[in-house]
Amino acid sequence: MPRYADFYRQSIDDRDAFWSEQSRLIEWQTPPRQICDYSNPPFAQWFVGGRTNLCHNALDRHLARRARQPALVAISTETGTERSYSFAELHAEVQHMAAVLRCLGVKKGDRVLIYLPMIAEAVFAMLACVRIGALHSVVFGGFASGSLAARIEDAEPVLVVSADAGSRAGKVVPYKPLLDAAIAQSKHKPAAVLMVDRGLAEMPLQPGRDHEWALLREQQLGAVVPCEWVESTHPSYTLYTSGTTGRPKGVQRDTGGYTVALAASMKHIFSVADDGAAPAGVFFTTSDIGWVVGHGYIIYGPLIAGMTTILYEGLPMRPDAGVWWSIVEKYRVTHMFSAPTALRVLKKHDPQWFGKYSVKSLKALWLAGEPLDAPTAQWISDALQVPVIDNYWQTETGWPILTLANGVEPQVSRFGSPGKAMYGYQIKLIDDTSGQELTSPGHKGVIAIEGPLPPGCMQTLWRDDARFVDTYWKSLAGRLIYNTFDWGLRDADGYHFILGRTDDVINVAGHRLGTREIEECIAAHPQIAEVAVVGVADALKGQQAMAFAVARDSAALDSDAARLKLEGEVMKQVDSQLGAVARPSRVHFVSALPKTRSGKLLRRTLQAIAEHRDPGDLSTMEDPAALQQVRELAGR
Repeated sequence: MPRYADFYRQSIDDRDAFWSEQSRLIEWQTPPRQICDYSNPPFAQWFVGGRTNLCHNALDRHLARRARQPALVAISTETGTERSYSFAELHAEVQHMAAVLRCLGVKKGDRVLIYLPMIAEAVFAMLACVRIGALHSVVFGGFASGSLAARIEDAEPVLVVSADAGSRAGKVVPYKPLLDAAIAQSKHKPAAVLMVDRGLAEMPLQPGRDHEWALLREQQLGAVVPCEWVESTHPSYTLYTSGTTGRPKGVQRDTGGYTVALAASMKHIFSVADDGAAPAGVFFTTSDIGWVVGHGYIIYGPLIAGMTTILYEGLPMRPDAGVWWSIVEKYRVTHMFSAPTALRVLKKHDPQWFGKYSVKSLKALWLAGEPLDAPTAQWISDALQVPVIDNYWQTETGWPILTLANGVEPQVSRFGSPGKAMYGYQIKLIDDTSGQELTSPGHKGVIAIEGPLPPGCMQTLWRDDARFVDTYWKSLAGRLIYNTFDWGLRDADGYHFILGRTDDVINVAGHRLGTREIEECIAAHPQIAEVAVVGVADALKGQQAMAFAVARDSAALDSDAARLKLEGEVMKQVDSQLGAVARPSRVHFVSALPKTRSGKLLRRTLQAIAEHRDPGDLSTMEDPAALQQVRELAGR
């Protein structure tokens, strides 16, 4: 087995030979004539001249060997339903959807906006789009009308695919009124809307524009829609991520580079061995298709690798805190991918749920979405008795920047670190003032990546090359280098540690402090389950840290005296580990922290409330009621 250090070095020093080898992991109609064209930095074109299709690599090429193997298992604890689709069945359903898209006027290069819950039809729609060369733009189901309108206006889809409703914690969330309001607000009006009726809410159809999926599907039964072979550089999709200006950024992904990157990651990072005969395993990602993890590791990555993938609609503790582990046992899940926030939720429940179900099939648990604190990592590692592997990446990169490539060489996780630089990513730590590279271990700098970005990363921002260059490539002391906007440091063994966003740095009386460092310190207290730290404007010091924390035993904080005692202990701990300058002005105890539906803490929202400002768009929030307690506490 090769050493990972040598594997990584080849990917940097002999880039074209390295990625030429990886390109053999997928099927091409026409092989590429050039591996990487970087003649116009920072724009990289991968596998130039090659023609392929993402849907072909996810489905068609497996039919000869895996037609009867389960490809997709759609589970909803919200509606109490489960349905398994073999590769042959999924292939047929995708062709039904592709035929419907075409009859509604969708052509190669057109955009299709998908606004659906976690249901099988969402998978059909995504695969059908790339099958015919259309671009999908998935918007998280239940987004508020204003946010949805902004995405419709930017993507200019010819078709929107939606449903009557989603469901969250047993509460029906009607989609059609939100969609109708969004289209009314948008300057762009899609020519058609395709609706999936789940029977959860009323779904009034607008004559001439709206169509029912079930009826059109019936008309296309048995349809044969061949894959549209596209250039490697042909866009596969756009996915919107938040912009600092409030205008969403449409991350644009190519086809060939993305397919190769995912295929390589399944082999080298997730250690999926495909011998062509035995099932490659079962992949269970607890994310949502509206986020980049859902695109890569619910749908495309596992299917490209010939695995069974699980699509889950529901919460991690409904009907009980053992639901995920029951799925692991029932479907013999081999690979699981989740988020630290979800684990911290489970951590507050009775550990007996881990003993109720067998997780012996599980080879490892991967985590991403936000930094993984060491206590949570140790807790879940002890509970599952399998490797826990953190990883760090972004919507913009499409696959991990930092993790462990155990498929190349087994390595040991270091809790608190997402791991080492992945092959293809030439990572630098940059001094944000001078622009100089920091090469000595232990020095804090901005994590940056020398161009070209490896295959699978964003090509550009949708219809905005100038914003792509200015935002990502020209924001670090005049250097043309990709800025992740995250602080980090690297130890002597090459393990990186994420210290928080560069815009989460607070300045207390001239001292620059990372809120992530303060959070880590507070989270180490045995009575703290979860914490968020924000910088709050202060007339004397410029800013002060303020903490909002969830206690492990909230019942023990039933008096002001108990809360003040724990607050004092937390402040003393910060004093002793980081110094008095890092001590929060207050530690407010709340029952829950406000988060997005993908589990990310809304730190900017907390900061706005603490500073008595408008918190802005809260459409992505999981539980708006969580803000009320914050408002009351911060207003004291």
